[in-house]
Amino acid sequence: MSLESQRRIGSRRFLSVLFALACWPGVAAAQAVPAGAAPLNSHAKSHGSGWECDRGFRLVRQACVAVRVPPNAHLDAAGQGWECERGYRKARETCVAVVVPAHGFLASRGTQWRCDRGYRKVGESCVAVSVPENGYLDTSGDRWECERGFRKSGSSCDALEIPAQGFLGRSGNDWVCDRGYFKRGESCVAVEVPANAFLDSSGRAWNCERGFKRGVRSCGPLELPTNAHISYSGNAWACDSGYRHDGESCAKKRR
Repeated sequence: MSLESQRRIGSRRFLSVLFALACWPGVAAAQAVPAGAAPLNSHAKSHGSGWECDRGFRLVRQACVAVRVPPNAHLDAAGQGWECERGYRKARETCVAVVVPAHGFLASRGTQWRCDRGYRKVGESCVAVSVPENGYLDTSGDRWECERGFRKSGSSCDALEIPAQGFLGRSGNDWVCDRGYFKRGESCVAVEVPANAFLDSSGRAWNCERGFKRGVRSCGPLELPTNAHISYSGNAWACDSGYRHDGESCAKKRR
């Protein structure tokens, strides 16, 4: 074989190697292009001027380089990156399978797992929720609550002992006193309403009637000075128009 033939064969082999490298998965050789010219694997922008990389390629130093998509992954919505398939999660540059334990299931996004209703997450397992007698699973499904008329006590539900003049509260897990009574320990005690007083809106305390002021346990009549009247609250006094407070009396305003 002549020297010229050997050179031609060597040149062809060199070009074949370059072509193989350019086609290697995940590798795109930067092309020497004139400044401002669009590189390979790009297209003109749909709006405005300039260019952008094709889907599956990303911009690296004015070249469009192929996005390297690992197994069990796909291009993201933008086409400039990748994300794992459902049932896999990212771990550096790979996608690893999500290991779902017994009584578990993949969450909506598919990258995490949750426990079935009636089980709770403990480490990497799903453990059954132990619901006591007179208890039920709550809306989350991984905790329990006591039925109406029962109260939590450690890991059980104990029946409520409702005292005389008491009734079940709105929650169903506690009791409240009737109107005219207030809670003291485990009993309902009557509210002692003095003369010239009435139960307030809560039904567990009292207020003085209009024209009386509150003492420690009684309602005494208001003592109005001259040129004064009972105020809006009904339990204090205010000076008439043209007069001002002056200690315990009303003095005429100076003009």
